[in-house]
Amino acid sequence: MERSLILIKPDGVQRGLVGPILGRFEARGLKIVALRLVQVPTELAERHYAVHQGKPFYEGLVEYITSSPVVAMVLEGTNAVAAVRKTVGATRSFEADPGTIRGDLALEVGRNLVHASDAPETAEEEIALWFRDDDLVDYSRDTDAWIFEEGR
Repeated sequence: MERSLILIKPDGVQRGLVGPILGRFEARGLKIVALRLVQVPTELAERHYAVHQGKPFYEGLVEYITSSPVVAMVLEGTNAVAAVRKTVGATRSFEADPGTIRGDLALEVGRNLVHASDAPETAEEEIALWFRDDDLVDYSRDTDAWIFEEGR
């Protein structure tokens, strides 16, 4: 099993899309192992976007992610990072396929609703940045047998 960090960004929260976005991940079969509403402090935003520091859009990213609450979550499942990214769609909303979150619900790259980890290694780092180990809940669902093949 793999885990991925997902943030429903300020535009998703302000537009009242938390439920529909979360529902897409659950319908896909991904399991929520952590979930919280966060008013992002500047320090956390700067650490989260550190890879973009020095780029022209960095300050805007930090300002935007701290402008309103976000929903931070950790999802778990087989190939969770790839499954989440397929469900979210391309970063540039106008390039995202119909049926994806961004393809159906977003128009601009700067208001693309969701952040999703881009690799398993990145996911581990991001999860550690946003959640403590004891925030992550390990549990079984009765539906897991209908989602995952035997031996998982």
